[in-house]
Amino acid sequence: MANILVTGANRGIGLALTRHLAERGDHVIAACRKSSPELDRTGARVETGVDVSRDEDVAGLARKLEGERLDWLILNAGVMSVQRLGELDRDGIRRQFEVNALGPLRVADALAGNLGEGGKIGIITSRMGSIADNTSGGSYGYRMSKAAVNMAGKSLAEDLRPRGIAVFLLHPGFVRTDMVGGNGHVEPEEAAAGLIARLDELDIERTGTFWHAQGEPLPW
Repeated sequence: MANILVTGANRGIGLALTRHLAERGDHVIAACRKSSPELDRTGARVETGVDVSRDEDVAGLARKLEGERLDWLILNAGVMSVQRLGELDRDGIRRQFEVNALGPLRVADALAGNLGEGGKIGIITSRMGSIADNTSGGSYGYRMSKAAVNMAGKSLAEDLRPRGIAVFLLHPGFVRTDMVGGNGHVEPEEAAAGLIARLDELDIERTGTFWHAQGEPLPW
Protein backbone atom coordinates (compact mmCIF):
# COMPACT_ATOMS: atom_id res chain seq x y z
CA MET A 1 0.00 0.00 0.00
CA ALA A 2 1.46 3.33 -1.09
CA ASN A 3 1.05 6.63 0.72
CA ILE A 4 0.00 9.15 -1.93
CA LEU A 5 -0.82 12.85 -1.80
CA VAL A 6 -3.18 14.33 -4.42
CA THR A 7 -3.75 18.08 -4.75
CA GLY A 8 -6.97 19.55 -6.12
CA ALA A 9 -8.71 16.39 -4.91
CA ASN A 10 -12.25 17.59 -4.29
CA ARG A 11 -13.59 17.33 -7.85
CA GLY A 12 -12.83 16.41 -11.45
CA ILE A 13 -9.61 14.55 -12.19
CA GLY A 14 -8.33 14.93 -8.62
CA LEU A 15 -11.45 13.33 -7.18
CA ALA A 16 -11.27 10.49 -9.72
CA LEU A 17 -7.59 9.91 -8.89
CA THR A 18 -8.38 9.83 -5.18
CA ARG A 19 -11.25 7.40 -5.70
CA HIS A 20 -9.23 5.00 -7.90
CA LEU A 21 -6.23 4.97 -5.58
CA ALA A 22 -8.33 4.47 -2.45
CA GLU A 23 -10.33 1.66 -4.06
CA ARG A 24 -7.18 -0.25 -4.95
CA GLY A 25 -5.96 -0.02 -1.37
CA ASP A 26 -3.56 2.91 -1.35
CA HIS A 27 -3.61 5.42 1.48
CA VAL A 28 -4.54 8.78 -0.04
CA ILE A 29 -4.05 12.23 1.43
CA ALA A 30 -6.49 14.43 -0.47
CA ALA A 31 -5.44 18.09 -0.33
CA CYS A 32 -7.88 20.77 -1.44
CA ARG A 33 -9.22 24.21 -0.57
CA LYS A 34 -12.47 22.70 0.67
CA SER A 35 -13.87 19.19 0.61
CA SER A 36 -16.94 17.86 -1.18
CA PRO A 37 -19.45 15.15 -0.26
CA GLU A 38 -18.01 12.99 -3.05
CA LEU A 39 -14.49 13.34 -1.67
CA ASP A 40 -15.63 12.58 1.88
CA ARG A 41 -17.11 9.30 0.66
CA THR A 42 -13.80 8.05 -0.77
CA GLY A 43 -12.37 7.28 2.66
CA ALA A 44 -9.26 9.32 1.92
CA ARG A 45 -7.61 11.47 4.56
CA VAL A 46 -8.80 14.95 3.60
CA GLU A 47 -6.66 18.01 4.27
CA THR A 48 -8.62 21.20 3.57
CA GLY A 49 -7.49 24.82 3.45
CA VAL A 50 -4.80 24.05 0.88
CA ASP A 51 -4.70 26.66 -1.88
CA VAL A 52 -1.53 25.85 -3.82
CA SER A 53 -1.18 29.52 -4.82
CA ARG A 54 -0.66 30.49 -1.16
CA ASP A 55 2.75 29.94 0.43
CA GLU A 56 1.25 29.78 3.91
CA ASP A 57 -1.26 27.07 2.96
CA VAL A 58 1.43 24.87 1.46
CA ALA A 59 3.70 25.46 4.45
CA GLY A 60 0.83 24.46 6.74
CA LEU A 61 0.34 21.23 4.81
CA ALA A 62 4.06 20.49 5.09
CA ARG A 63 3.89 20.95 8.85
CA LYS A 64 1.00 18.48 9.11
CA LEU A 65 3.00 15.93 7.11
CA GLU A 66 6.33 16.49 8.85
CA GLY A 67 8.11 13.16 9.28
CA GLU A 68 5.53 11.23 7.21
CA ARG A 69 6.91 9.17 4.34
CA LEU A 70 5.19 9.71 0.99
CA ASP A 71 5.54 7.45 -2.03
CA TRP A 72 3.89 9.64 -4.67
CA LEU A 73 2.96 13.28 -5.05
CA ILE A 74 0.27 13.86 -7.69
CA LEU A 75 0.19 17.60 -8.33
CA ASN A 76 -3.16 18.09 -9.99
CA ALA A 77 -4.65 21.40 -8.78
CA GLY A 78 -5.23 23.76 -11.70
CA VAL A 79 -7.35 26.54 -13.15
CA MET A 80 -8.19 27.64 -16.68
CA SER A 81 -9.55 30.79 -18.23
CA VAL A 82 -9.66 31.72 -21.90
CA GLN A 83 -7.40 34.53 -23.08
CA ARG A 84 -7.62 36.01 -26.59
CA LEU A 85 -5.70 38.78 -28.31
CA GLY A 86 -7.39 42.10 -27.72
CA GLU A 87 -9.22 40.69 -24.67
CA LEU A 88 -6.33 39.72 -22.40
CA ASP A 89 -7.22 39.49 -18.72
CA ARG A 90 -3.80 40.02 -17.18
CA ASP A 91 -5.01 39.20 -13.68
CA GLY A 92 -6.43 35.94 -15.03
CA ILE A 93 -3.09 35.12 -16.64
CA ARG A 94 -1.27 35.82 -13.38
CA ARG A 95 -3.72 33.60 -11.49
CA GLN A 96 -3.05 30.72 -13.87
CA PHE A 97 0.69 31.09 -13.35
CA GLU A 98 0.26 31.12 -9.58
CA VAL A 99 -1.86 27.95 -9.55
CA ASN A 100 -0.71 25.97 -12.59
CA ALA A 101 3.01 26.72 -12.64
CA LEU A 102 4.09 27.94 -9.20
CA GLY A 103 1.56 25.77 -7.35
CA PRO A 104 3.11 22.40 -8.25
CA LEU A 105 6.58 23.80 -7.63
CA ARG A 106 5.54 25.09 -4.20
CA VAL A 107 4.17 21.72 -3.17
CA ALA A 108 7.11 19.76 -4.58
CA ASP A 109 9.58 22.07 -2.85
CA ALA A 110 7.73 21.77 0.47
CA LEU A 111 7.25 17.99 0.38
CA ALA A 112 10.23 16.60 -1.57
CA GLY A 113 11.82 15.79 1.78
CA ASN A 114 8.95 13.39 2.51
CA LEU A 115 9.85 11.30 -0.54
CA GLY A 116 12.55 8.64 -0.49
CA GLU A 117 14.32 6.56 -3.10
CA GLY A 118 11.76 5.11 -5.49
CA GLY A 119 9.36 8.00 -4.88
CA LYS A 120 7.51 9.61 -7.78
CA ILE A 121 6.06 13.02 -8.58
CA GLY A 122 3.36 13.23 -11.22
CA ILE A 123 2.58 16.73 -12.44
CA ILE A 124 -0.78 16.89 -14.20
CA THR A 125 -0.06 19.27 -17.02
CA SER A 126 -1.48 19.58 -20.55
CA ARG A 127 -0.34 19.12 -24.11
CA MET A 128 -1.53 22.73 -24.47
CA GLY A 129 1.80 23.55 -22.83
CA SER A 130 3.69 21.91 -25.70
CA ILE A 131 5.28 24.47 -28.01
CA ALA A 132 5.71 21.93 -30.81
CA ASP A 133 2.07 20.84 -30.55
CA ASN A 134 0.56 24.35 -30.63
CA THR A 135 -1.15 24.71 -34.00
CA SER A 136 -4.21 26.73 -32.91
CA GLY A 137 -2.89 29.60 -30.76
CA GLY A 138 -4.96 31.42 -28.14
CA SER A 139 -5.45 30.39 -24.49
CA TYR A 140 -2.41 32.48 -23.59
CA GLY A 141 -2.46 32.19 -19.83
CA TYR A 142 -3.21 28.48 -19.77
CA ARG A 143 -0.69 27.56 -22.46
CA MET A 144 2.03 29.72 -20.91
CA SER A 145 1.45 28.39 -17.39
CA LYS A 146 1.54 24.78 -18.56
CA ALA A 147 4.71 25.34 -20.58
CA ALA A 148 6.22 26.84 -17.42
CA VAL A 149 5.25 23.90 -15.23
CA ASN A 150 6.66 21.52 -17.82
CA MET A 151 10.02 23.26 -17.46
CA ALA A 152 9.71 23.17 -13.67
CA GLY A 153 9.04 19.44 -13.85
CA LYS A 154 12.11 18.86 -16.01
CA SER A 155 14.28 20.80 -13.55
CA LEU A 156 12.79 18.88 -10.61
CA ALA A 157 13.60 15.64 -12.42
CA GLU A 158 17.26 16.59 -12.73
CA ASP A 159 17.52 17.88 -9.16
CA LEU A 160 15.84 14.81 -7.64
CA ARG A 161 17.43 12.15 -9.85
CA PRO A 162 20.40 11.66 -7.46
CA ARG A 163 17.94 10.78 -4.69
CA GLY A 164 16.20 8.19 -6.86
CA ILE A 165 13.00 10.25 -7.11
CA ALA A 166 11.35 10.34 -10.54
CA VAL A 167 9.25 13.19 -11.96
CA PHE A 168 6.80 12.89 -14.84
CA LEU A 169 4.72 15.42 -16.79
CA LEU A 170 1.32 13.88 -17.52
CA HIS A 171 -1.43 15.01 -19.89
CA PRO A 172 -4.81 13.53 -18.90
CA GLY A 173 -6.52 14.10 -22.24
CA PHE A 174 -9.42 16.49 -22.93
CA VAL A 175 -11.37 15.56 -19.83
CA ARG A 176 -15.04 16.35 -19.27
CA THR A 177 -14.86 18.49 -16.11
CA ASP A 178 -16.28 21.71 -14.74
CA MET A 179 -13.02 23.47 -15.64
CA VAL A 180 -13.82 23.10 -19.36
CA GLY A 181 -17.55 23.68 -18.96
CA GLY A 182 -18.46 20.01 -19.17
CA ASN A 183 -16.92 19.63 -22.61
CA GLY A 184 -14.29 17.00 -23.37
CA HIS A 185 -13.75 13.59 -24.89
CA VAL A 186 -12.76 11.59 -21.81
CA GLU A 187 -14.52 11.00 -18.50
CA PRO A 188 -12.50 11.79 -15.34
CA GLU A 189 -12.52 8.12 -14.26
CA GLU A 190 -10.93 7.01 -17.54
CA ALA A 191 -8.34 9.78 -17.38
CA ALA A 192 -7.49 8.89 -13.78
CA ALA A 193 -7.01 5.23 -14.65
CA GLY A 194 -4.59 6.15 -17.43
CA LEU A 195 -2.63 8.57 -15.26
CA ILE A 196 -2.23 5.98 -12.51
CA ALA A 197 -1.13 3.36 -15.03
CA ARG A 198 1.58 5.70 -16.30
CA LEU A 199 2.84 6.39 -12.79
CA ASP A 200 2.84 2.67 -12.02
CA GLU A 201 4.95 1.79 -15.06
CA LEU A 202 7.32 4.73 -15.47
CA ASP A 203 10.66 4.53 -13.68
CA ILE A 204 13.69 6.64 -12.86
CA GLU A 205 15.23 5.88 -16.25
CA ARG A 206 12.46 7.95 -17.85
CA THR A 207 12.34 10.77 -15.32
CA GLY A 208 11.63 14.22 -16.74
CA THR A 209 9.55 12.95 -19.67
CA PHE A 210 6.15 14.12 -20.95
CA TRP A 211 3.35 11.58 -21.46
CA HIS A 212 -0.26 11.29 -22.52
CA ALA A 213 -2.37 9.34 -20.01
CA GLN A 214 -2.94 6.70 -22.70
CA GLY A 215 0.78 5.96 -22.99
CA GLU A 216 1.95 8.15 -25.88
CA PRO A 217 5.09 10.27 -25.33
CA LEU A 218 4.38 13.93 -26.10
CA PRO A 219 6.55 16.61 -27.76
CA TRP A 220 7.84 19.59 -25.84
